[in-house]
Amino acid sequence: MVIAPGFYFLVFVIFVILISIKQVNQYEKGVKFRFGKYVGLMNPGWRLVFPIIEGWRRVDLRIRAVDVASQECVSKDNISIKVNAVLYYKVTDADKAILEVEHFVYAISQLAQTTMRNIVGEFELDETLQQREQISNKIKDIVDRETDPWGIKVDKIEIKDIEIPDDMKRTIAKIAEATRERKAVILKAEGENIASKNYSKAARELARNTGALHLRTLQTLNDLSSDKSNTVILGIPLEILRAFEGIKKKK
Repeated sequence: MVIAPGFYFLVFVIFVILISIKQVNQYEKGVKFRFGKYVGLMNPGWRLVFPIIEGWRRVDLRIRAVDVASQECVSKDNISIKVNAVLYYKVTDADKAILEVEHFVYAISQLAQTTMRNIVGEFELDETLQQREQISNKIKDIVDRETDPWGIKVDKIEIKDIEIPDDMKRTIAKIAEATRERKAVILKAEGENIASKNYSKAARELARNTGALHLRTLQTLNDLSSDKSNTVILGIPLEILRAFEGIKKKK
């Protein structure tokens, strides 16, 4: 049986077409090159990329997270700390991400590290610990602006951890303890001040109302008598002593 030369050619064409089919997923875009020259983007679906003469790069358009490695930073008050963060970004222009920068993921990570060191150096240690969100926003704004030419949008940056030296941890703990003690003293003084005002007000009311002091004394004795373990020492009100003085004078 003789096979026509055209059959081999047809088989070859079918084979080339099969190996040329590339699938671009819905969350991706392809950057296509012909003879090494950029020719356009490949949208989701099956696309033909002929071997040898054409090539392509797959670009993921979903939001991705990049861990910004722990960096040795020096705060504004010259305290050495370690800071690490996580960066969220997405590619908005697939062609720019491939054509404008080599290994854009690595480039973003390095840019975020250097920016984080610079921004943390603008804050004192207390501010760094208390204003994480503000620092994160400043880093995000700078990195986002610098990556615009790369076709990349930085969604947000979050500082994960701030590591401070052990001796500084002890100092901060002492400061926190002293602060708590000061607040406790202030609250106690305020309570005593309020109590003294209430006692003074109560004393004036008792002195103004005849017999009120006697009733209060009897109520107190009644409360004490409920517990047999209490030892009661009676105090004679001044009004009673004055009454006795008046009787003596009449005699």
